[in-house]
Amino acid sequence: MLQLRHYSFNLAFEYPFTLSKGTKTHQPTLITSLGLGQLRGVGEATAIAYYNVSVEDMAAQLEEKRGLIERYALTDPQRFWHFLHHLIPGQHFLISALDIAGWDLFAQMRRQPLHQLLGIKWGPTPLTDYTIGIGTPDQMLKKMLEKPWPIYKIKCGTPEDIDTLRLLRANNPAASFRVDANEKWTFEEAKGLLPELKALGVDLIEQPLAKTAIEELKELKALSPIPLYADESCCTEDDVKKCAKLFHGINIKLAKCGGITPAMRMVKEARSLGLKVMMGSMSESSIGTAAVANMLPLLDEVDADGPLLLAEDLAEGLKWDDGTITLSGRPGLGIRFTGPRPVNHMKKTE
Repeated sequence: MLQLRHYSFNLAFEYPFTLSKGTKTHQPTLITSLGLGQLRGVGEATAIAYYNVSVEDMAAQLEEKRGLIERYALTDPQRFWHFLHHLIPGQHFLISALDIAGWDLFAQMRRQPLHQLLGIKWGPTPLTDYTIGIGTPDQMLKKMLEKPWPIYKIKCGTPEDIDTLRLLRANNPAASFRVDANEKWTFEEAKGLLPELKALGVDLIEQPLAKTAIEELKELKALSPIPLYADESCCTEDDVKKCAKLFHGINIKLAKCGGITPAMRMVKEARSLGLKVMMGSMSESSIGTAAVANMLPLLDEVDADGPLLLAEDLAEGLKWDDGTITLSGRPGLGIRFTGPRPVNHMKKTE
């Protein structure tokens, strides 16, 4: 019989984190734990206000379904996902946390790292970016200079976007730049910005327009000399095919799609449609980030910097070194749940 536990935390960011949808100083997160004998798998789902997800609601749903979850016989993580999909329909964030915990536990039962259990051959992996949240140009420059990194994802969506990018580029001619507008630009704004973004060496643009702007996104894709990646337009498996006509790639978030199980299917479908694949962060600690890290060889790009943005973490086992993420090699996710602990941002590795 499974032993279900859950823990709620409110993790501080190193800096207030601002994107076009608002500012946060702390990240609420729910940790789920599934135990069997001496083994314990963990998963994570952060609370995101603009998706109407709260830690309190997720915890309440876990308590309501506790008996059914604990009686489940975990013989196949994919079947476990289908069980959860019907038990708590539509609750993708919570399903993701339980799905990750299930995979972690099952891989430990098999004494295998998660990527090995998933059939992922380890090989070259993309470097993760480091996100610069919205602020004044000088504030954003300060964040960049304090965190030397090979790739930056720069949050956009203000009248100062180009001035900021010019300032950042002038002070860092070598780094790769990505921009993420989080649906904030209009079609005309995006169209006008494209030549300047290209001249500034921007490598990709994430979700430039609102997900409802279907025809405009289609036209922008045809015009853009820079690859466009879907974020808000690509939440679940049903969205992948729709994105093929609107974007050059998709950004898969485990919390939005419902975990590792559907994410693996989304990667396969995206490849069949000729789409590039990125996986992203929703400010998870090392627990949620470890799930993404185990899938790195499948990806073209990755945004797995959640623990780098936080002032405290919840697990040890992952390491970051100049954009490279290294796994511990231990079974399962390869991490150990520690509870809150300070992050030393003065080091390259954590």
